[in-house]
Amino acid sequence: MVPTSFCSLQSSNVPSTPSISPLSISSLASSSSSSSSSCSSLSLRPSSLFSTRLRSSYVFGDLHLKRSPEFKGLKVKCAAGEPLKVMISGAPASGKGTQCELIVQKFGLVHISTGDILRAEISAGTEIGNKAKEFMNSGQLVPDEIVTAMVTTRLSGEDATEKGWLLDGFPRTLLQAESLQKLQIKPDIYLILDVPDEILIDRCVGRRLDPETGKIYHLKYFPPETEEIKGRLVTRPDDTEEKVKQRLEIYKRNAEAIAPVYLSITKKIDGSRPKEEIFEEISSLLSQIQKEKATKLGKSTLGLKSTSTQDSWRGIPTRLNNIPHSREIRKYFYDDVLEGTKRAVKDGRTRLKVEINIPELNPEMDVYRIGTLMELIRTIALSFADDGKRVKVCIQGSMGEGALSGMPLQLAGTRKILEYMDWGEYGALGTFVKIGSIGAKEVDEQDDMFILVAPQNAVGNCIIDDMKAMTDAAGDRPVILVNPRLKDLPGSSGIMQTMGRDKRLEYAASFQICYFFRLLYYAGTQYPIMGALRMSHPYGYELYRRVDEPSGKERYVLLTKYPTRPSTDDINDAFQGKERNAEKKPSGIWGFLSGIF
Repeated sequence: MVPTSFCSLQSSNVPSTPSISPLSISSLASSSSSSSSSCSSLSLRPSSLFSTRLRSSYVFGDLHLKRSPEFKGLKVKCAAGEPLKVMISGAPASGKGTQCELIVQKFGLVHISTGDILRAEISAGTEIGNKAKEFMNSGQLVPDEIVTAMVTTRLSGEDATEKGWLLDGFPRTLLQAESLQKLQIKPDIYLILDVPDEILIDRCVGRRLDPETGKIYHLKYFPPETEEIKGRLVTRPDDTEEKVKQRLEIYKRNAEAIAPVYLSITKKIDGSRPKEEIFEEISSLLSQIQKEKATKLGKSTLGLKSTSTQDSWRGIPTRLNNIPHSREIRKYFYDDVLEGTKRAVKDGRTRLKVEINIPELNPEMDVYRIGTLMELIRTIALSFADDGKRVKVCIQGSMGEGALSGMPLQLAGTRKILEYMDWGEYGALGTFVKIGSIGAKEVDEQDDMFILVAPQNAVGNCIIDDMKAMTDAAGDRPVILVNPRLKDLPGSSGIMQTMGRDKRLEYAASFQICYFFRLLYYAGTQYPIMGALRMSHPYGYELYRRVDEPSGKERYVLLTKYPTRPSTDDINDAFQGKERNAEKKPSGIWGFLSGIF
């Protein structure tokens, strides 16, 4: 049996332009495997620099904030026709103002708050503004009907319709929320900044006002610059502990009443963290929504449009010995792997294995091909991240000690490659996707699943013990191996041939294959391709024969299917046209078909 590695063929051996098998029954998804080139629904433009002092409502949203952040770089603009619609809610001093400013700076949304609207309407002397002023002058609350009318009028403005909107602190009551629902005004997401009461009270009670400048300070987090300023600071009437607790109770009652209206789109954000961490999570959520909106318009920002059923699978691409493969063919296999993997995870499988060996994904002969494998990993990780999963991508580190320490050559530098790759504009890396190594200590409570990149034993060292410790720590969370090589590689001392070898191999075999693809050749050759064996969960194995067309093209013809992985003899018989249970006889050159095990 020949090794599973493949040699590069000169482009003169085959036509230079890859074609797609005539077995296709659906069009190839048009998206690219590289997220760097797939953000067709986002337009990026340089943002202007800004450095302005935060208003008083922004200052204490974050314990580490003393002045407004300064942005340099790019601003994300919503896709035309499908702008973002965001509602954000939070108790007093939750940091809502700070996050609103950051959201507006990055996503270009129109910031709408009832306070700003009331002041603007009153200042402009509009009919609705004058009505609101009458209630305010008499010490009464402005009725819900008037506030809702102001908000809906503002939401219908040309800028909000074109750019999208960020509705800050509205609706405050159930009546307001129901009014918006009746008017078919629905947000894409309802963000809630969740902060413990003791932190909120501390932020409010420590605030002080400079009556001369109107500037807001905090005794602990943002103290005054001089003793002179400190001496004239006063406490605002609504910043006493008693008043703050009353405001919190009112907020909680209203929030509880509104909650059922937006339950399906509510995202609670831990607002007790530094503002950068909070915004990173919010940014990821909003960018994910942008991507989903763009997908509906046929402009997927990540290019992960895939078929979801076996019936819509379109056949095997051709010219697979012509490498490097085109982006179209690489993306084709990325999607195929992704769909089988997602179906297995959806079915509750937790120990999974992907085995795909096409020339471009086989780094044994040319190490540069490791980049294609990293693209596959990125596609899988980003897709699960799009579903809200927190994914840890794991690369094994150095094994052994002293002179025996080291790592497989194929994996050298792969962690850096992953870190430098483009993970999209919505900040998935570091939030929903993290990079780690293999071992029990890498399993964190917040991780939802783990992808292990080509784990493999090395001469004198075994990775399986670290893998077992990691899967034990992961519990029932999915662990996915991509192109593992877990057979023993005995050293000169024979250590790996003893000491629990059976147990290690039993553990390695406990992972269920969710996707399998391998090309078939004559023994001792890597040209021409004779056929292929494919499996995608939950379906069985499919055996294909490659057939040359008179026109010089080729196609793959399905020979037979197997419920379980076929043996070499099973494959030989199928190629010779024998029945499944026919008596086995010497099979000539077909007996040398390799690449299966």
